[in-house]
Amino acid sequence: MSTNVRVRFAPSPTGFLHIGSLRTALFDYLIARTLGGKLILRIEDTDKKRQMEGAVEGLINILAWAGIKFDEGPGYLRAVDNDTQADINKDVGEFGPYIQSQRLGIYKEHSQALLKKGGAYRCFCSPARLEEMRAEQQAQKMPPRYDRACRDLSERQIAKKIADGEIFVLRQKMPLSGEIIAHDELRGDIKFAARDLEDQVLIKSDGMPTYQFASVVDDHLMEISHVLRGEEWISSFPKNILLYQGFGWRPPKFIHLTLTLNKAGGKLSKRQGDVAVEDFRAMGYLPEALLNFCVLQGWHPSASAKAPADKKDEILSLDQMIEYFDYQDMGTSSAIFEIEKLDYFNGYYIRQKSVEALTKLCLPFLGENLKLTKDSRKQSEDYIKKVIALEQERLKKLSAIGELTEFMFTDDLRYEPKLLVWKKLTLEQVKENLQTVFELLEKISATDWTRSSIETALIGYIEAKQMKAGDYLWPLRAALTGRQSSSGPFEVAEVLGKEESLKRINVAIKKI
Repeated sequence: MSTNVRVRFAPSPTGFLHIGSLRTALFDYLIARTLGGKLILRIEDTDKKRQMEGAVEGLINILAWAGIKFDEGPGYLRAVDNDTQADINKDVGEFGPYIQSQRLGIYKEHSQALLKKGGAYRCFCSPARLEEMRAEQQAQKMPPRYDRACRDLSERQIAKKIADGEIFVLRQKMPLSGEIIAHDELRGDIKFAARDLEDQVLIKSDGMPTYQFASVVDDHLMEISHVLRGEEWISSFPKNILLYQGFGWRPPKFIHLTLTLNKAGGKLSKRQGDVAVEDFRAMGYLPEALLNFCVLQGWHPSASAKAPADKKDEILSLDQMIEYFDYQDMGTSSAIFEIEKLDYFNGYYIRQKSVEALTKLCLPFLGENLKLTKDSRKQSEDYIKKVIALEQERLKKLSAIGELTEFMFTDDLRYEPKLLVWKKLTLEQVKENLQTVFELLEKISATDWTRSSIETALIGYIEAKQMKAGDYLWPLRAALTGRQSSSGPFEVAEVLGKEESLKRINVAIKKI
């Protein structure tokens, strides 16, 4: 094998990208970048029953949106670079094809080679026999496992079955005794008893390879140096190592990622909430937040000797991740998926955006709000930017901008009069206070209508009269927003403008 660092991300095109798969892709990316290597995208599409049309392009696009860039892979990568003149069917890199369904000849060649080496054998057992065998094993409370009925067939028996047209699969010939030692980069040597291993299927009856066979062949031929995968694959780890040994190949370094669990300690699933990256994108999560969240699901800068000693917060840009990351610092304890933490990161990155950039991101979520007004001013780019800036500090995900700002666009603000009441004030007192506010604000010219001038006028009056601020400011804010909670009344009034603000105060007075 080459001494070059080559890391692969190998998803199956069976639907959307799971948040756990994004975490794997990110760690693959970080290993490649921190070690000066290359990141390869390989599509494992041998399970045609589960494959979805357009899933390959969808995977590439969502990974590109998230910020994961590949050095080699299917030609679709060219489309991500907006190279419209390039042939998207032409691979990027010299180790292709990078789509497994295009490598069937390679798998056939290597399966035949393994047969000749004695590392595999043909199994002619019918599905009905296998089902009956498993049922009997389960009835006897034995682990369901192939009984190796075809393992020792003679060459003459094999030739006759083939001549009779019997279909077969190819199984890996496992050792019957002894111990297999497989080395994991995080866990060290892991020992497995050979007697516990099943002679797994390598090539199915239709000629398609299983994941276990195809991934080993591809990783060797593509000179992959590091394989990162979930810890659920540890049980098949010895089978992989034996397969490498059967071919006489040196295995890559294996790193088994811990599982990401929900708060109840179970695996993340669609039934319990959104788990697809596409869903998080649709809800208005930023790629920076998702990456920052994912990197902490199995690694932390506090464990890194590369990170500054005073690096106590968990805010990490992709560049900082590359600077601080070392895969040997990764943990082996399960990570817990906390949506509140993701919301925290997303809110942070939203606040770092310029108003212009954030407005562009929020526009797709404001369509319904813009239909609530016939006022061209409230539909203008300048007004929308001011509304976005008003809510930027409170915004945790982009999709919330619609609900947060609806009151800023509507021409018909609806709420119950009791919302205007502050503490023990009567409706008559509220009406008098709003009338006072109206008269004070009416004196401010439209050109001098700013948060500062509004605040000066109202607070100056309240202090001079030695009144309570809440008796005036709560009714004002309720009149302007129709909400129990919102941004402050001075900021809201400034963005609404003098005419709209006075109109809303007047409507509130009439409600009473």
